[in-house]
Amino acid sequence: MSPSSDVMAATLSPQARALVTELQSRGMRLLDPGAGLASRRGGAGPSDHKAVTIEGHTVMVPVHTAPAFDSPFLADAPGPDGMSTLRHASIPIAQLSFPATPKFYALQTAEGVPYSHIATLHGRDVLATTVLQTCIRYESRKKTCQFCSIGQSLAAGRTIAHKTPAQLAEVAKAAVALDGVKHMVLTTGTPATPDRGAAILTESARAIKVAVNLPIQAQCEPPDDDAWFQRMLDAGVDTLGMHLEAVTPEVRERIMPGKASMPLSRYFSAFEAAVKVFGRGQVSTYILAGLGDSQQAILGMSQRLLDMGVYPFVVPFVPISGTPLEGHPAPDPQFMRSVLEPLGAMVSAAGLRSGDIKAGCGKCGACSSLSVYETTPLA
Repeated sequence: MSPSSDVMAATLSPQARALVTELQSRGMRLLDPGAGLASRRGGAGPSDHKAVTIEGHTVMVPVHTAPAFDSPFLADAPGPDGMSTLRHASIPIAQLSFPATPKFYALQTAEGVPYSHIATLHGRDVLATTVLQTCIRYESRKKTCQFCSIGQSLAAGRTIAHKTPAQLAEVAKAAVALDGVKHMVLTTGTPATPDRGAAILTESARAIKVAVNLPIQAQCEPPDDDAWFQRMLDAGVDTLGMHLEAVTPEVRERIMPGKASMPLSRYFSAFEAAVKVFGRGQVSTYILAGLGDSQQAILGMSQRLLDMGVYPFVVPFVPISGTPLEGHPAPDPQFMRSVLEPLGAMVSAAGLRSGDIKAGCGKCGACSSLSVYETTPLA
């Protein structure tokens, strides 16, 4: 079971906090790429990453990106105890380990579909899947989010285009029984329907909850009708993510021209309606730091979201191979600290800590070091 954010912040040393932040910006090279759970290339979620555990805290660290190839950090092959030495410019600086490949990956459906093509393990104990692996915007590079690689894992044959409710329920039940998975993330590409994926997520969550009592986060763009929020809750969705990615109109229009056609005003009205249904702290949004938004813009938006009861999950942008932004620099670690340290105090002051989220990316916290700053007071 993952520790709460309070426990993580209390037990992770200041040196480890800084190290996690730097690793997620600079990436890491691997002496033994096959150690532990396989790294992920392409697809939605933490792509081109590998799960790493430092002082009991599991994070996703880029290993297949351009910055990672030139990273000063190198992880040795694990020893007999499963521990690996992390080196910076050949100097040992920390010990780390890699979560093992989950047991449910060895299984397949009656139709022969590997369970790992239906859902994957993120972090240490989170099951995640992209229910619909296609998106109305991904087909056109003039409209697509420039950082998105949702089609890569499908093209490579590592997943299937549409996971059925029955398949998701079957895999979720096995992941809980065999690997102790604690919560699940259901995300989706945006279909050409007014609900923007809410219907698919509702159908999927209902089937999963019949099979196993597993907290679920659903993630989609704001649907046309706020009534979908209650429908999702009634179907078994515990928390909701609606992701801004960028916070200023000029960056949104440049980085994700299709998604930016939905104005920020609609996101704010959807956030307000969703918080009334799911509760404060149970609605969240992704913000990718490093795309061009300033520290002030990110923190200003985060405070507005916190005031609404929305958890702002700020993560460092990762330039993924094969996307238009593969050559875009990752954010500087100092920039990330300048955002995450005050944001951690802001989150704590608002009473919306990651450990209180029932399910989802904010609760997992592996793609950002935000949670380890949540008890850090403002200077």
